[in-house]
Amino acid sequence: MSFNHYSIDELHNLLVKKELSVLELTKATLEDIKEREEAVGSFITIAEEEALAQAAKIDEKGIDEANVMAGIPLAVKDNISTKGILTTAASKMLYNYEPIFDATSVANAYEKDMVVIGKTNMDEFAMGGSTETSYFKKTKNAWDQTKVPGGSSGGSATAVASGQVRLSLGSDTGGSIRQPAAFNGVVGMKPTYGTVSRFGLIAFGSSLDQIGPFSQTVTENAQLLNVIAGHDVKDATSAQSGVADYASKIGQDIKGMKIALPKEYIGEGIDPQIKECILQAAKQLENLGAIIEEVSLPHSKYGVAVYYIIASSEASSNLQRFDGIRYGFRAEDATNLDEIYVHTRSQGFGEEVKRRIMLGTFSLSSGYYDAYYKKAGQVRSLIIQDFEKVFAEYDLILGPTAPTVAYGLGTMNQDPVAMYLADLLTIPVNLAGLPGISIPAGFVEGLPVGLQLIGPKHSEETIYQVAAAFEATTDYHKQQPVIFGGEK
Repeated sequence: MSFNHYSIDELHNLLVKKELSVLELTKATLEDIKEREEAVGSFITIAEEEALAQAAKIDEKGIDEANVMAGIPLAVKDNISTKGILTTAASKMLYNYEPIFDATSVANAYEKDMVVIGKTNMDEFAMGGSTETSYFKKTKNAWDQTKVPGGSSGGSATAVASGQVRLSLGSDTGGSIRQPAAFNGVVGMKPTYGTVSRFGLIAFGSSLDQIGPFSQTVTENAQLLNVIAGHDVKDATSAQSGVADYASKIGQDIKGMKIALPKEYIGEGIDPQIKECILQAAKQLENLGAIIEEVSLPHSKYGVAVYYIIASSEASSNLQRFDGIRYGFRAEDATNLDEIYVHTRSQGFGEEVKRRIMLGTFSLSSGYYDAYYKKAGQVRSLIIQDFEKVFAEYDLILGPTAPTVAYGLGTMNQDPVAMYLADLLTIPVNLAGLPGISIPAGFVEGLPVGLQLIGPKHSEETIYQVAAAFEATTDYHKQQPVIFGGEK
């Protein structure tokens, strides 16, 4: 029997009443994964043995009625460290790497008696927007297997959208949670920078990376963020502030709330049908009592250029550690130390990763640093100031998550710049360290459209409040792709 149509609260009630055991739920989830995996390719590693052992341990201990996440299966993006379970970052460079420690987010999940069910496919080292740069496989969109799932957390998004799991973790450096959430019609949250510890996350862009949750519903998303968020002494960028319960405002009305709609988010480059969906969503929020007004974020148009200089520069520095000496892949044809470094990195990294390392190294090089990296940092400050001006008068910002719906597999592989430009609506949020969520907002030609809600730092509970209010007026989150299958 499949339990993929049951909400987390419904599953929790079944577990508390002992009408369902954690072992039974885990076995059913493993069957759901195997049944759909060939079609969508969400997972790199299915941790069956480890998951069943964890489930049996939780059953033996018993379910804590106050812990809604006890016994719930969780899929984890493969750049998040899991002790004893392969963590490859979808790269040949780490094809055989088994960490000896858990990321703090994973340790927090274990502490709440969640069951890590497997590691999801992604763009190599989180570099890409379509989950096509993975060394292992290409993941496919849950709604149309000829389309991309988005990236880099494509596997985490499709695992939820296809009914393989109810919850998953991804990472977001420039939109890598929100964009695949939009493409697959699920909920994806990029929390405020520092809200979730980056300890154990394989670094791409250290000033941009943030772990966050995927889910079927807004409430479930907040419930998972409650588990993984919190200050961590092992992460120097971990935020001290936070709230006790990110779901605390869900159910409250939004009457009188001021929400800004930037004209740049519905202007040139945005598919007209996407624009229509977002304007309709804005109208629904107005019907709920929110005040929607148009504003300008004038420097957001520079976000993509700024991001690819800063992120690539940080990647160039972070990926120096992968040299064939300490762990992971080592080239067999090397005859001296220099060749170990050169051959290992040439053979171990994919084309997109090498492209970004080269771009970042150039941006940081003597003679070009001031013209590129320093200038990018200055424009980043202007983007941050634009947001601050808007949030001085408004509670949230709304807009589309992506300028188009999911595009065809292989259609942008040869044009990296076009793929980079697809992130123009999500990147500014990371540059400013803000929280942002993508929720289902309709369909265009049978493919999901995402509505993005952005708030000032540490306003996740307000974002969830508005997102849940919108969700309650629609049935988009209840519409499932054919592959989801089954009936409750």
